[in-house]
Amino acid sequence: MKNYSLNELREMYLKFFESKNHLRAKSFPLVPQNDNSLLLINAGMAPLKPYFTGQDEPPRRRMTTCQKCIRTGDIENVGKTARHGTFFEMLGNFSFGDYFKEDAIKWAWEFVTEHLELPVERLFVTVYQDDEEAAEIWHKQVGLPKEKIFYMGKEDNFWEAGIDGPCGPCSEIYFDRGEEFGCGEPGCTVGCDCDRYMEFWNLVFTQFERHEDGTYTPLDQKNIDTGMGLERLAAMMQGVGSIFDVDTIKAIRDHVCQIAGVEYGKEHKKDVSIRVITDHIRSVTFMAADGVLPSNEGRGYVMRRLLRRAVRHGKLLGIEGLFLQDLVKTVVENSKHEYTELEDKYEYLVKLLTVEEKNFNETIDRGLNILKKHMEEMKANGETVLNGKACFTLSDTYGFPIDLTREILEEQGFSADEEGYTKEMEIQRETARTARGGSKYMGADETIFNQMDAAMHTTFVGYDQLEIETTLEIIANDDALLDVASSGDEIYVVVSETPFYAEMGGQAGDKGMIETATGKLEVSDTTKVVGGKYAHHAKVVEGSVEKGQKATFKVDSSIRMDVARNHSATHLLQKALRDVVGTHIEQAGSNVNKDRLRFDFTHFESLTHEQIAQVEALVNEKILEGLVIETKEMPIDEARKLGATALFGEKYGNTVRVVDMSGYSIELCGGTHLQNTAAIGTFKIISEAGVAAGVRRIEAVTGRGAIHYYQSMEENLNEITALVKAKKADVVKRVEAMASELKETHKENEKLKAEIAQSKAGALTEQVEEIAGIKVLVSQVDGLGMNDLKNMGDSLKDQLQNGVVVLLSHAEGKVNLVAMATNSAVEKGAHCGQIISQTAAAVGGKGGGRPNMAQAGGKDANNITEAISVAKDAIIKQLQA
Repeated sequence: MKNYSLNELREMYLKFFESKNHLRAKSFPLVPQNDNSLLLINAGMAPLKPYFTGQDEPPRRRMTTCQKCIRTGDIENVGKTARHGTFFEMLGNFSFGDYFKEDAIKWAWEFVTEHLELPVERLFVTVYQDDEEAAEIWHKQVGLPKEKIFYMGKEDNFWEAGIDGPCGPCSEIYFDRGEEFGCGEPGCTVGCDCDRYMEFWNLVFTQFERHEDGTYTPLDQKNIDTGMGLERLAAMMQGVGSIFDVDTIKAIRDHVCQIAGVEYGKEHKKDVSIRVITDHIRSVTFMAADGVLPSNEGRGYVMRRLLRRAVRHGKLLGIEGLFLQDLVKTVVENSKHEYTELEDKYEYLVKLLTVEEKNFNETIDRGLNILKKHMEEMKANGETVLNGKACFTLSDTYGFPIDLTREILEEQGFSADEEGYTKEMEIQRETARTARGGSKYMGADETIFNQMDAAMHTTFVGYDQLEIETTLEIIANDDALLDVASSGDEIYVVVSETPFYAEMGGQAGDKGMIETATGKLEVSDTTKVVGGKYAHHAKVVEGSVEKGQKATFKVDSSIRMDVARNHSATHLLQKALRDVVGTHIEQAGSNVNKDRLRFDFTHFESLTHEQIAQVEALVNEKILEGLVIETKEMPIDEARKLGATALFGEKYGNTVRVVDMSGYSIELCGGTHLQNTAAIGTFKIISEAGVAAGVRRIEAVTGRGAIHYYQSMEENLNEITALVKAKKADVVKRVEAMASELKETHKENEKLKAEIAQSKAGALTEQVEEIAGIKVLVSQVDGLGMNDLKNMGDSLKDQLQNGVVVLLSHAEGKVNLVAMATNSAVEKGAHCGQIISQTAAAVGGKGGGRPNMAQAGGKDANNITEAISVAKDAIIKQLQA
């Protein structure tokens, strides 16, 4: 057998199916589009679902891809075995109502025997037990002996997803790796659980529709969906026993060993950590390149979990300091040929993963401190099991896997409530599932647009035309397709050609008017729906309209111009941010409408006032320069050579639209723009803030929006000058003087309050009681906020020297509670956290804290007398125990 590299195998496969008239498409991003059923793409066919169901028209009836995939169902086994991984590449060839079983089987056999040159005597196939058609093709047309064809049941050789949708039998190709990989048991053959017979290519024949009642009917459009794991194929072709021995993955594995100063294959425990890091760094690098950011929910949580797991295993190997950034380079070097986004985003990938690694290094220390406090409290309360919620919080918030928590607890003679932990984890998973919505085959809710002709799509002609004549081809409401709509009706209008821009790429949809001979419609929005159709959200404001009528579509040019100002300014803003702040800046989302622009970008700290001022000045400078804005369509490779910036996670075709602002800003963009930056008028940043971990947001206005903003600021200034009785030129000095006066007044007020509190504290000492040799003071002092109450408590505790203080205060409609104890009182059994918990309950509140200090809030001031009694009883029980 020839030894091909992983990258060679990928190219061989894709070129082979290109020769069979398949459209070769780049991998789709790992983030699913319009699919609520998935967090991350987990199979080659997943991004192609609309083509299989007929809801969308494929670019060609035959396609082939190598799809990036993430699966985390077996994450706990990753590292423990040599075959489990979370990231993999899936080779696939697909037919959408074109060829079927005969061609799929013949081409698969041709590729494995003539191109890969696998020895025929070591190849076997399986078919579904009722699929005689596939068995006959393998035997009579391919020439495979019957003894090499194995019939399998539904569990093994029938593919279906969910309770309804397209499904069908499948046929799998197996390779005999040799007796040395077998179990040695008599009758060991295809289907045995041992590693001898390896399934490496699955051909799915989608020919049925499954219904919710469990019945099946033949599909009008029969499809082919095949999948072959590239890493598994490479392991087989390279004659290695594990995906971690495949050339591109081995390069990462070897780099891990080099950083850790360990040798692979010498010690199982270390090998587990090496494999975990090797697999997980591939996953998080590809996820980051597709715009996924670490977070505590959804796909961000998956990424954070993988990254933290890698870091923890680095610590187990003895790696000190930050190490992920070094491994990113190896991942990129081995995969950049096919996945150019890795090289394009390299600086950003390093920055993102390094920041997250730093954060986790800090978090892990905080988590250890929290776990120590839990153990202290358990010891004080005579408990031996850490509750499930605490275990889950350590995992969810501080990245402590349950096994690490268990290990640390056991060292101190404690254990973990793993059943409670599992329940908490299931609650979170159920919440995530609910948030994603239902999981029908398409993973998205069906709407009226799914009932429209799948072959019809809308062509946008509005770059150059704002008014055209066309025909009303489809009108509908939320419930049905319509023939007629009358005055007051709110409907959707779909046509084959429109000047209205549909909301996408962050740009708001166009508004305007549609007129026919019998009626007028006001378009409030335009959106892109299934099948490449544009839906005009319209209300009949005059007369009535009918399907098939001639109509004039007219975009509101004033709104379009305002939107274009904000969109073109957004391009200048992104370039200015990269110039001023750093080239790691990437767009993480945007929204432009007629009123303002919003731009989300990847950065890991707030911008300084100086940076914001510099960015704003640079954008305005480019506006004043009057840069010519040109839009061109060109091959994507040519656009990359120009240095065009692409949007994270966006799937681009071979031909792209480039917006070039005189060479200063060059971006791939399908939106509408000005012809010259001077038309923006002016640009003003109105806010900069964080919106998620590693993501900042700038909001800004341009043109008319900026003028309105400046007018509003002028009005505010006029009001301020009137209030402070100063001229505009002197208003800052006047406000500074007033602020200084207020600060001095506040200081004097605090001083007086402290003196009053000290006086009251002195009077309270007369209420001190003695219990078991400890001085105890429980009293009500109304009108004090929490800070003042704590200050008084500190003063009283110092005066008692050996005692417990509990203070309750009715202030501003609520009850504040504080408990404090000296060290000597704590040694005698006093525990403020328990005292305050019981006391707060009496006034309808909750609270807790440490043995020496606790605080709480309550709602029911009528029960303060009862609460005082509860506090005294609690103290007596503690001190006399």
